[in-house]
Amino acid sequence: MSGLVIAIDGPSASGKSTVSQKVAQRLNFIHVDSGSLYRGITWYLLGRKVNVADSAVIAAALTQMRMDFLVRDNAIKFSIDGLEPDVELRSEAVNNNVSQIAALPAVREWIVNKLRKMPMFGNLVMEGRDIGTAVFPEAAFKFYLDASPEERARRRYLETAGVNKNTCHGKGMTTYDDILRSILKRDGIDSSRAMAPLKVAHGAIVIQSTKMTIDEVVNQIVKIINGSQ
Repeated sequence: MSGLVIAIDGPSASGKSTVSQKVAQRLNFIHVDSGSLYRGITWYLLGRKVNVADSAVIAAALTQMRMDFLVRDNAIKFSIDGLEPDVELRSEAVNNNVSQIAALPAVREWIVNKLRKMPMFGNLVMEGRDIGTAVFPEAAFKFYLDASPEERARRRYLETAGVNKNTCHGKGMTTYDDILRSILKRDGIDSSRAMAPLKVAHGAIVIQSTKMTIDEVVNQIVKIINGSQ
């Protein structure tokens, strides 16, 4: 029997990951970060020095890759050819290439096929950019989180600064302006790609979180879900 799906979409740095994890915890659902699958494929391709500009070569490489899934700590985890990437998924190399690779139809089709099988694990809170539009358009609940580009850049900058708080400030340090440019670029790629572009799903509840805290967003989503049951 397939589980219930709650789809949470939104642009880069809109708070999807933190909100989705907290909603899953509150409801005792399983959290699925669809973006990590795209990062996993990117990591795999870069590790094998595949030409990421050659879509045919990438499509061929996917037929040779094995991705296995399991549930750990109420979240879907995966391994690729027996290896389970972790911090590698957030490396600079992956960050610089994941948008290009994720936009390829062959890659999206491959991952969507995997995501659609995940309700076999149970009730899900799945985050991404096309969950409510392409992966589960009939999801029981669909939400779209948004915030101004400036606010999203501010959040990502503080997150990055927190991770790198023990490093020296100076040359090579990512600035707020760098992050804002990166977010605007990613928004453009996600919104203009030919297959499953980023947009608000039909029937989705839009939450503009520019002036909201994470807990306020989580409370709103959980209230809506519990109120409908």
